[in-house]
Amino acid sequence: MHDDTIAAIATPPGEGGIGVVRLSGPQAYTIAQAVFRPLHPGPLRPHRLRYGYVVDASGAPIDEALCTYMRAPRSFTREDVVEISCHGGALPVQMTLARVLAAGARLARPGEFTLRAFLNGRIDLTQAEATLDVIRAQTTAGLALAQAQLGGWLAQEVRDLRAQLLEPLAYLTALIDFPEDEVPHQEYLPALQTSLEGVERLLAGAAQGIVYRQGARAALVGRPNVGKSSLLNALLRVQRAIVTPIPGTTRDTLEETANLDGIPVVLIDTAGIRESHDPVEQLGVERSRQALAGADLALLVLDATVPPGPADRVIAELTYDKPTILIWNKQDVVHNPDLVAPSPFEHPHLLGVVATTATTGAGIDTLSHSISRALLGGAPLGAGAAHLVSSPRHRDALQRAADHLRAVLASCAQGVTVDLVAGDLTVALNALGEITGEAVGEDLLDTIFTRFCIGK
Repeated sequence: MHDDTIAAIATPPGEGGIGVVRLSGPQAYTIAQAVFRPLHPGPLRPHRLRYGYVVDASGAPIDEALCTYMRAPRSFTREDVVEISCHGGALPVQMTLARVLAAGARLARPGEFTLRAFLNGRIDLTQAEATLDVIRAQTTAGLALAQAQLGGWLAQEVRDLRAQLLEPLAYLTALIDFPEDEVPHQEYLPALQTSLEGVERLLAGAAQGIVYRQGARAALVGRPNVGKSSLLNALLRVQRAIVTPIPGTTRDTLEETANLDGIPVVLIDTAGIRESHDPVEQLGVERSRQALAGADLALLVLDATVPPGPADRVIAELTYDKPTILIWNKQDVVHNPDLVAPSPFEHPHLLGVVATTATTGAGIDTLSHSISRALLGGAPLGAGAAHLVSSPRHRDALQRAADHLRAVLASCAQGVTVDLVAGDLTVALNALGEITGEAVGEDLLDTIFTRFCIGK
């Protein structure tokens, strides 16, 4: 399918113990023979490591290296692949790549190795996307989801659903194409209903899967000196934010990612919101408002040692359009338990109230679990629950398939003409095919694979 040979550095930039230059294509072996000189002469054997030197055009050594040749189709791309492992400094790797390009390879585009694996049938589109998800996973739960998808479970589910729909579509097409012939009657509604149930089952876990894959943003908001920075440090389990008894210590937003029950949550410590004539503090307050606007969840922090006042109410009103957890902090110095009881505000989207003492860690585990439950809308990921749709693209395609399958069933119930029913069924099949790549255009492929780094 491809008549050229691509090459790229497959390891991250910077210094390291090893740097890998990868080639794929019909000339990979020939180029390797030109740029790599084994210590013991002889041809490169497939799937064997050879020790030697990368050499320049005159035969002078560039770097000591190991070379691996993987002959098609037993490679990631199903093409001839060569990997040259040299020392991991910037200069040896760049010089090796330059030598490979001079010998006839072309610099690969982002994601082009994985794209070739997809186009050559080595993996489907869900597995290609899962490859990137494995690389970018920030938690063990996110990695488990990516590995499960890389194993092919979603592709198999989608293929099974499409197979269930192909026979009804073939029957409807026969009725359209041969109206004068006696086409044997076929009961196809049960297959359509079963397929719709299968699509809805995949959709049911999509919101949870997307949160595990993409994470979420939670903004800590409140008056100055209520303990927002201390709560950030307690949730992170490290001293990341500066904490002092002086109100207004935090003058800007600070973002750090915490692993809360397997969810990568970006916690945003914001400047205390209050009226101020200090231009620097005013800027910090404005950034706090912007951080809250962009957050998925608001963590409204109140000082449990004092009754809430008008300033607290003003801040609470800023969170009224957000899912919110109210936190009564400084619980350790409270002598009247009534101060940490329910929310003092009639919040339209309040998901819970938690009492904490950030300085001692009391209540932090409860807060962590409350945040994860709020983001998931259900229980955290458990054993055997790694089979969740975790891509917004897949969710949207499944939603379109479900909508058109419902339209098919409604049309059948209303006695709509066969051609309209077949049209909706075809759209549903194509939507499912977009997930695995069986019905996909070049624009979508470009969008997906350009998110990859060069060399993958």
